[in-house]
Amino acid sequence: MWFLVLALLMAGVFIGGMQKSFSGGWAEAARPMLTDYVDRLAAEIGTPPDAARAKGLTERLPISIRITGPTVNWDSHPDQKTGPWRRERELSQDRWFVRPTADGHRIVFGWAPRIWEGAPHFMGWITLAALLLLVLLVYAAVSRLLRPLIDIREGAERFGRGEFAQPIPVRRRDDLGELAQRINTMAHDIQGMLDAKRALLLALSHELRSPLTRARLNAELLPETPEGAAERDALLRDLNEMRDLISDLLESERLASPHAALQREPIDLAALVREVAAELPNGDSIAIDLAADLSPRALDRTRVRLLVRNLLDNALRYSAGAPRPPQVSLSAEGQGMRLEVRDFGPGVDDAQLERLTEPFYRTDSARQRATGGVGLGMYLCRLVAEAHGGTLEVRNAHPGLAITVRLA
Repeated sequence: MWFLVLALLMAGVFIGGMQKSFSGGWAEAARPMLTDYVDRLAAEIGTPPDAARAKGLTERLPISIRITGPTVNWDSHPDQKTGPWRRERELSQDRWFVRPTADGHRIVFGWAPRIWEGAPHFMGWITLAALLLLVLLVYAAVSRLLRPLIDIREGAERFGRGEFAQPIPVRRRDDLGELAQRINTMAHDIQGMLDAKRALLLALSHELRSPLTRARLNAELLPETPEGAAERDALLRDLNEMRDLISDLLESERLASPHAALQREPIDLAALVREVAAELPNGDSIAIDLAADLSPRALDRTRVRLLVRNLLDNALRYSAGAPRPPQVSLSAEGQGMRLEVRDFGPGVDDAQLERLTEPFYRTDSARQRATGGVGLGMYLCRLVAEAHGGTLEVRNAHPGLAITVRLA
């Protein structure tokens, strides 16, 4: 687009400059010759003016002649009222092209209409086309030169999103080609490190489950004495929290994998929301607004249950001391569904909204709470929504926080 604009500007400057040059400097240079030539033509017509000689001149030369006076009134192009005659009238006002005779006649010389009709206007179009063609050739050459840089930019964007399947194409064997190859090698190494990290995390999580289960079983087998009841309950609570953390870590790694598999089946999402709300402590205080006659959707029951549980649990946690209990709504939206959970708590600083769905991110207020979690709940919710082809949006509702999930 910018190259076409540049071509038009270049053509306009070129044509305008040439026109100005010919109408200015060249006109001044040609003035003596034109004056002498017009004088010779007037002398050939004679005094008094001879219409036959004037006609012969117009037939031989690309000029027009108009004679006005007391005895002779003749026009070489009497029917020409517009077009080239307009230009001739303008030129006739110049003293070069007007010659009075001794007997009171006036001879006006001008260009013949056919000179304008046959003028090489096509040269201007040819010049413009040549400039456009030149710009297009330059554009093609520059695009070919910049193509490796564009490939590198697009490849860097893909690698930044975690998409390592398509490497940067190496089109040339120069410095840019070597740079693309080095970036591909770097991306391959990064992918290897991420896969190793994921494998290590999965292995550790699996290995930790067994001793954690044994520790929890041993804690439950401790004698329930009044003296050790508080310590036993605290130990069981910590072990349950560790169990949930390991489960969330395993689930987040599974969902973050590009090959995450969903076990889809027709799910009544409204019934699932009621079921999860009934299982939560203080879940009966949640205001539920579910649209009627919602058709079942093909969803992964386990993952969607995890999403709903985390959202409702988060809303209940931050509704302590709020003027109103949290609320959940479910409605159809186009071909999908819209689930929104809102609390009426203190909300979150606007600068932190975009980071709420990052793994292990907690707001300052969450860090000060004993039940603040480790920052995986919202991250898991986003992964579940995206795995189902949907989105998760977090916004301040003033008061409170509203989380909207759209499922395809």
